[in-house]
Amino acid sequence: MKRLEMNQLDKKKSSNMKDLHLKKLKDQVIVITGASSGIGLVTARMAAEKGAKVVVAARNEEALQKLVEELQRKGHSAIYVEADVGKEEDVNAIAEATLREFGRFDTWVNNAGISIFGHSMDVSTKDMRRMFETNFWGVVYGSRAAVEHYKDRKTPGALINIGSLFGDRGTTVQSTYASSKFAVHGWTENLRMELEKEHLPVSVTLIHPGRIDTPYNEHAMSYMDKQPGHRGMIYPPEAVAEAILFAAENPKRDIFVGSQAKIFVVLGRVFPRFTDKLVEKIMYPTQHLDKQSNPPEESALYHAGYGLHERGTKEGWVRSNSYYVKATKHPMITTAAITGLGALFLLAAKKKYKV
Repeated sequence: MKRLEMNQLDKKKSSNMKDLHLKKLKDQVIVITGASSGIGLVTARMAAEKGAKVVVAARNEEALQKLVEELQRKGHSAIYVEADVGKEEDVNAIAEATLREFGRFDTWVNNAGISIFGHSMDVSTKDMRRMFETNFWGVVYGSRAAVEHYKDRKTPGALINIGSLFGDRGTTVQSTYASSKFAVHGWTENLRMELEKEHLPVSVTLIHPGRIDTPYNEHAMSYMDKQPGHRGMIYPPEAVAEAILFAAENPKRDIFVGSQAKIFVVLGRVFPRFTDKLVEKIMYPTQHLDKQSNPPEESALYHAGYGLHERGTKEGWVRSNSYYVKATKHPMITTAAITGLGALFLLAAKKKYKV
């Protein structure tokens, strides 16, 4: 009877994500999809520098090969797998290659993603489906591969899904992209609860990036006359990588990258109509540059984009880091910071846009 009670107590403890003890990065094998550019590329380099064994995956084999050679020259352990995450067999091949090489993985990062800039009624359903194959189904396939591996072992593992500020609140211009990220957020939240209910040793984290300086805009398919591009305040990809690697070692439910990401969701919930009007005013002029858009066939929607670029084109203020991420790593600071920033943002927005 006592043994049964102890087993039940152990299960109760293991069901709480905060009670999971993840390995230090130097002892981890970490899988990163979408690793040939942007956030994935920066995360792979940072993880390797911290001593992790790295498995990088993407469609651009040439970029992956050069990345692995770069890491290996520096004495790091790394392999690559050419894969299209929109195909379940490719995602399973990533897991199989990792297990053959290292015998395990400890963190799986579903980072691969692609956007479409255009109005919902203009974007073809064919293009929407292709985007969902990468953004949503790639996350589903990666999550399933990770959980299958973690559930049969005693050591906890981390599953980290990359969402978006547009997965918390609707937007214009990137409305179809936002829809795919809404799906990612829903999948992650539901999966987390099911795994916790089953007492499986998996830490599930959703990263909510704000606007990030990556080649994301250049890779996107555009239905616009003007080239997609960031204007205004944006954050460096290192800020997202910092959040990812923190979650790899520390069980966290959600991490917002950039105060703008947190403020966006808070405003949307508290002042929904005000946020509608604000988005309608600011998103059109801040999501394109003053030059002609690249033709749709040059996008990376159906084929690999160029690789080994961490950052993209933009016009605006690039932050050196995300203080919100740093505050998240020290929770006592977070509440005070977001309260003050939220008040300032609301006052500034009302004054500038008169909404």
